[in-house]
Amino acid sequence: MQYLAEGLRLPTNGLDYAILAIYFAVVLGIGFAARASVKTSLDFFLSGRSLPAWVTGLAFVAANLGATEILGMAATGAQYGVAVVHWYWIGAIPAMVFLGLVMMPFYYGSKVRSVPEFLLQRFDKSAHLLSSVLFAFAAILIAGVNLYALSIVVEALLGWPQWVSIVVAGFFVLAYITVGGLSSAIYNEVLQFFVILAALIPLTFLGLKRVGGWDGLSDSLTASHGDAFLTAWGGTGIGDPNPLGANWLTIVLGLGFVLSFGYWTTNFAEVQRALSAKNLNAAKRTPLIAAFPKIFIVFLVMIPGLVAAVLVPKIGTAGSDLTYNDAIPLLMQELLPNGVLGIAVTGLLAAFMAGMAANVSSFNTVFTYDIWAKYVKQGREDRYYLRFGRLITAFGVLCSIGTAFLASSFSNIMGYLQTLFSFFNVPMFVVFIIGMFWKRASMKSGAWGLFAGTSAAMVNYFWIYKQGVIDMPTDQGANFVSAIVAFVAGALVMVVVTLFTAPKPEAELAGLVYGTTSPGMEEAPDEGDSVWYRRPALLGWGAIVLAAACYIPFSF
Repeated sequence: MQYLAEGLRLPTNGLDYAILAIYFAVVLGIGFAARASVKTSLDFFLSGRSLPAWVTGLAFVAANLGATEILGMAATGAQYGVAVVHWYWIGAIPAMVFLGLVMMPFYYGSKVRSVPEFLLQRFDKSAHLLSSVLFAFAAILIAGVNLYALSIVVEALLGWPQWVSIVVAGFFVLAYITVGGLSSAIYNEVLQFFVILAALIPLTFLGLKRVGGWDGLSDSLTASHGDAFLTAWGGTGIGDPNPLGANWLTIVLGLGFVLSFGYWTTNFAEVQRALSAKNLNAAKRTPLIAAFPKIFIVFLVMIPGLVAAVLVPKIGTAGSDLTYNDAIPLLMQELLPNGVLGIAVTGLLAAFMAGMAANVSSFNTVFTYDIWAKYVKQGREDRYYLRFGRLITAFGVLCSIGTAFLASSFSNIMGYLQTLFSFFNVPMFVVFIIGMFWKRASMKSGAWGLFAGTSAAMVNYFWIYKQGVIDMPTDQGANFVSAIVAFVAGALVMVVVTLFTAPKPEAELAGLVYGTTSPGMEEAPDEGDSVWYRRPALLGWGAIVLAAACYIPFSF
């Protein structure tokens, strides 16, 4: 088990703790304020579908900007260098735009309450049940990663043992989600977004100042790690060595298409925020609004990782007790004065709560609606499902505490997350994309595609990669290959099964397959839709062009 490095204790004082206490009081206050709006299970699980686009958009990006994002991407920057930009400008923005422009009309227009429920409408109960179980399992694993990430910070802050940090933090998040439901989580995520920025911005600028600005950082890293460490695409030719251990083909297909689209378009922890929007136009704008801050957040996590690679050259190396996950706490200890340190610690705790709350709130929705209400206790009154939702939230947090200890065995938690995405999100994406664009895809093909994709990814990772059947230089490179294998296997099995089984009646595909519409997808435009920032297509293309322009200084 990887514990925080010996002696890595943040020099906090009373001012820092006061800032932290105020923040926790505000978070709980938001939870209790949101409780008044929770009257039905729809209020608890989807905020009554009543929130404006700017709220759901900021919550969308904050739900992803968890402690795993901050600690994990900083760790990736320290380990692999500037290549971390791929996770944002290729691995996020195009998929977020696709979700907003193409997939949200199907999700929101069909009035589904979760991502697996869409598979029930498009395929059959076997695809629905399998996807629900896989998603619930993945959500608990990912929530555990967030808990472990928080324990790193709390251990550095208070010196508490790791298990105490995990348990105490888990129960705090349980309190405000159980009280206020999704509304509490979303409004807290909006607050947490700005607190996270207030933590990362001073850390980034002080880190650059310490190493002599960007020029000093570049010179130091070039001398210690080589030229490829500071380029996004340099050295990514097939067969060429580079820090990431991946070539342009696996980056574009494995990360840019399969992993990225698999995560952003089918991960209910994200989609749930858009489904809580007040109407279809607001739901479509949600991921597009989130795409713009996502373009620039990479600098706030990449640069601290690069600075840590300069200030602590032994980080992550054999024989050192420092893992790449320690990059952010190391810089906080080294660079931040009291007061600013309190804001930074609060920001990291906010990031943890945003990430964990997103996964726990999506877990309780899927487990209640898609498993319990559909297959165990059918036809109960709404109040029963509201009570059960609160109960299963507590169960989810307890399970997350257990999976947090599993995450602690990985020196780079972002690598662990990418492994989980290749196992669970990619197979679901291939089923969605084929089912959404191919009318002939049969009802039985959905479940078999899910099973084949998940199995193929696990075989590639645990046998072909871990057993050394084929040499893959790094965990991240292996994850990209696993994602491609999962997509290809799932797609092939769906095609073969479709050839031998019956398709869904065409009359039942309205609003579920591209090119068809249903009454729920037709909606009067909002007042003011002619304004550019209310037009999803313009927002989407603007985000893609801006992300592409950002690549230029880091390309070669």
